[in-house]
Amino acid sequence: MKRFLKKRTPIRILALLFLCLSLSSCNAPSKLFSSSVLRQEQSSFDSYTDQLFMEEMQENTINLHYTLSKPEDFGIKSHKISLGSLSKDSSKNSRAAIENILARLSGFDYDALNGKQQLTYDILKDSCERELSASPFYYYEEPLRPTTGIQSELPILLAEYAFYDSCDVTDYLALLTCLEDYFQEIALFEQEKSKEGLFMSPYAAETLIEACKTFTKNPSENYLIHTFNTRIDALDNISEEKKALYKRQNQSLVENAVIPAYENLTDLLAKLKNTGNNNAGLCGLPKGKEYYKYLVRTNTGSEKSIEELQKQTKQQRRLDMERLQQILATNPELLHADENGLDFGEPEEILNHLQKAMLSEFYPAANTSFEVNYVHQSLEDTLAPAFYLTAPIDDISRNVIYLNKSSQYRGIQLFTTLAHEGYPGHMYQNSYFYSLDYPILNKLLGCIGYTEGWAIFMENKADRFLSNEKEAAWQKLLIYDTNISSIILASVDIGIHYYGWDIDDCVDFFNSKLGSSVTSEDLAQLYDIILQTPGYYLYYIYSGQILKDLETNAKDVLGDKFDEIEFNQAILDSGPIGLDMVKRNIENYIDEKK
Repeated sequence: MKRFLKKRTPIRILALLFLCLSLSSCNAPSKLFSSSVLRQEQSSFDSYTDQLFMEEMQENTINLHYTLSKPEDFGIKSHKISLGSLSKDSSKNSRAAIENILARLSGFDYDALNGKQQLTYDILKDSCERELSASPFYYYEEPLRPTTGIQSELPILLAEYAFYDSCDVTDYLALLTCLEDYFQEIALFEQEKSKEGLFMSPYAAETLIEACKTFTKNPSENYLIHTFNTRIDALDNISEEKKALYKRQNQSLVENAVIPAYENLTDLLAKLKNTGNNNAGLCGLPKGKEYYKYLVRTNTGSEKSIEELQKQTKQQRRLDMERLQQILATNPELLHADENGLDFGEPEEILNHLQKAMLSEFYPAANTSFEVNYVHQSLEDTLAPAFYLTAPIDDISRNVIYLNKSSQYRGIQLFTTLAHEGYPGHMYQNSYFYSLDYPILNKLLGCIGYTEGWAIFMENKADRFLSNEKEAAWQKLLIYDTNISSIILASVDIGIHYYGWDIDDCVDFFNSKLGSSVTSEDLAQLYDIILQTPGYYLYYIYSGQILKDLETNAKDVLGDKFDEIEFNQAILDSGPIGLDMVKRNIENYIDEKK
């Protein structure tokens, strides 16, 4: 799972969330213009988009720091210290800003812009229109999800906050002082959700409460103290006296600002627990079904209906089941073997191996550097088994992959996870995209359907990087088994949020459709998890399927002209856009290759 911990869309009110884009084609100007008119219009457009980039960067200090290692090189000389805002007033101001952007865009002559500018134009227009369409669902948003919420991601963001010089240190310390007010805004937002009957389920609230308690258990030994000290000690451009002062300031802020903020959040969640009016899926809420459609459409960049996606995932399940059975028929010993007995070395060794293999196949931009870190014990229960943190736009060497030791991944599972998060998955795709000559504003946006789709697509191909047939068979077996499980969860996701399944309906689905033998007690936790992550399993598995289908079609049409690396590059060259647009780009690529 790629973690988009540094970016947000223009005027997005909820920090750390991504908006999926579906872009139109990028065409050359079709009208006849004098060179001076073209230069003036294009220069004006560049100035406007640069202005938007500057404004966006200065809205949130963490977003700024994680996007640019040297803001001064981009004309940002100063900035206010802020974690952003979740207030209702901020939402109103955001909508007004969106409308202003759309009005400003309409004033440009689209045909006078060059191809890259047209791409930027399309991104902004689509982003703003989708943002406006989300207005009715303001209180349906949830910043505090158990594994992907702000309360879980913020400690990671703070722990990985790079110190280039003393200014970064003072900015960081100032951010800690903002935490209380920021969490207070979250509290007010959750209180309003409660009044609307839209507060989270009791299970989610209890999960968050326990996670916050674990994080705040030993204030003087909190890992934000240890990670800060480590980064301070690594600085060679400040005195030892200054380092000691910074350490004292940080410890005081952690104990007296960060910890109390989390404790207050814990108290609020306990108070609001059981105040929601709906313990079923989204379709049990007044606008729930429409919100579910919005989530799926936004996160995939596809206009396919829920029914169409459901049909497609069912077909894929049957296909993957056939492939799994074929592998077992060819390798019956796998039924009784332990895949964890396969040893591929330490994570760094696996990533180095994957990187070398990609370079040997002439994949461009595969020579990036990386670092592997581990989730702190206090966060193990609340974070994913693994995730990738994107590098700054102007320093693509700062790639970090996090592993969660509680997952106990090893053997072929560890290999496949690192193929998803690192090479040839998220880390490679991001490094490649940053190496392209796209307008910088474009690099603030992305589509989770694209990025997860790419990682799943390449994860499914990772067996080619293994040394023998036994290892490759194990990897394929794991992939098909995981795909089938994900597709089943996608079906349950649709059932709960779109058709209103209760837990008994889920039990019936597992037992009658899948031949299982489970009870409501067996599925209780799974049911609660899917309640808190509407649409996740659907767009996650669908995104990988669509790229695989595009490849299959390209092979069928092109025959001997099909080149796998070239095809993969065509996907990468599209950038992180909506899947409908990727499909159109690939169709154009196929037409050119015929």
